[in-house]
Amino acid sequence: MKIVPIKAFTDNYIWAMCTNDHCVVVDPGDAKPVMQFLNEQQLTLSAVLITHHHPDHTGGIKALTQAFPDLPVFGPNNPSIAGITQPLQEHDVIYLNELQLECFVIEAPGHTLDHIMFYTKGVLFCGDTLFSVGCGRLFEGTPRQMTETLKKITRLPTDTMLYCTHEYTQANIEFALDVEPDNEYLKQYKLWVERQIFNNKPTLPTMLQEQLKLNPFLRLNESNVKLYADKFAQNLLSDSVQVFAALRQAKDEF
Repeated sequence: MKIVPIKAFTDNYIWAMCTNDHCVVVDPGDAKPVMQFLNEQQLTLSAVLITHHHPDHTGGIKALTQAFPDLPVFGPNNPSIAGITQPLQEHDVIYLNELQLECFVIEAPGHTLDHIMFYTKGVLFCGDTLFSVGCGRLFEGTPRQMTETLKKITRLPTDTMLYCTHEYTQANIEFALDVEPDNEYLKQYKLWVERQIFNNKPTLPTMLQEQLKLNPFLRLNESNVKLYADKFAQNLLSDSVQVFAALRQAKDEF
């Protein structure tokens, strides 16, 4: 099996898990690039995975289910998402028959309340929860919810590959360097990211062990990160939830 990005809109990636004959896509916000990919690669779409209800992740469901009748669509237990055939919750396990693959469901409230992630064989499809060197905005969830969700990610094996759905890395690095200007890993990573972007190549996926060195939202207990959050909040923050809340607000205003 291979996992390839299908570009959509300005900065979305629709991830496609492929064998020689079949394909499962994650968060198809637009059906057109998916159909083009399937036709070019001569693949049959066998399932769709949805992480949350935002239109840039769900907009292609209707057209894809029309093109592939009886297509299973796995997603959050949220009735507002039209087209979900198999609603999921924490600890559910789905089996993608054509890929011979088990996926474990992880509830991930924060960016939205219905957000879920899919974990399988050292791979995490994390939607808009985590980005390379960043994390999702809190549109519906609370700082405490998002902090707990991020902890779930940090408890995964460090060689887990993270498949995020937006190409936000370059902008995220600028904020991360403002938080930790002396982080040598960040400085080196910035150079690599700039080369990738210049060559029109994705900066994703990324490995968890990399993000633990780079991503301020996974480094809430680091002294420099806490100091930055304290300074922004103009207060001595007492726990990781408060540090996260200050850091997220600082990113929103950056």
